[in-house]
Amino acid sequence: MSTKIFVNLPVKNLEKSKAFYGALGYSFDPRFTNEQGACMVISEDIYAMLLVESFFKTFTPKAIADASKTTEVLLCLSCESRAEVEAQVAKALAAGGSTPTEAKDHGFMYQHGFQDLDGHMWELAYMDMSAFPQA
Repeated sequence: MSTKIFVNLPVKNLEKSKAFYGALGYSFDPRFTNEQGACMVISEDIYAMLLVESFFKTFTPKAIADASKTTEVLLCLSCESRAEVEAQVAKALAAGGSTPTEAKDHGFMYQHGFQDLDGHMWELAYMDMSAFPQA
């Protein structure tokens, strides 16, 4: 059995968050989606659970970080090309997200990212291992 990851993210407005991520091309598993949360399918083994803040609070005794002011985590997804990185960033901007940093070209790795409606930061990276510096 392969390991799956379920990233739990607090959201202020579930319907707006679903619309934002839907605009980026993600789907939601209806079996794990209701008025308290939505299971966003990123890949066969990666999911993001978008949980309304009141429901998210039932999983932790800690305060919820305000992701618009504090970085609680940097999420990074791989892409198949530089063009895919930029296409996803463009979709995020069109859906109301923002880009907190400029794109970075490290030669073997190209990265850019976006911030969603709640301030969660998503990095997107394309790695060309043939351009990776040899030791």
